[in-house]
Amino acid sequence: METIAVGVDGSEPSERALRWAIEHASAGDLIRAVYVWQVYRGALPGVVPLEELKLIRPQADHFVREVVDRVVAEFDDPLPAIERVSYYGHPGRWLVDLSTEVDLVVVGGRGQGGFKGLLLGSVSTYVVHHARCPVVVVPLDPEADSPAEP
Repeated sequence: METIAVGVDGSEPSERALRWAIEHASAGDLIRAVYVWQVYRGALPGVVPLEELKLIRPQADHFVREVVDRVVAEFDDPLPAIERVSYYGHPGRWLVDLSTEVDLVVVGGRGQGGFKGLLLGSVSTYVVHHARCPVVVVPLDPEADSPAEP
């Protein structure tokens, strides 16, 4: 049994990463869908009252369930086990921390075509450079993401 951590944030690239993990996981594997959220406070981003975090956490937990359920609905059973978790902090750091206890980390690429399409997003770049396990960056699907021909 392998454990696969997948970074999810509701974006199409992250949903593509989750689809990839579901398609490539074995029946006994565990997929850990990880949503990491932050609260920005202007000049003091690290200072967030604990009471405020406690109010936001249920919303974050609900959000990750919604995202995963939306993607899972596209698949037929049997599916690998999928754990839905949310953490407060920096997404890249959380995924790197989790890379010490999982077998694979999967993230979506955010390429935008042309030169920009050769670049990874900040989270995927951070994870690729710091993870302690293999990392898969699921690229954009050129067929699905290209503009329609006139």
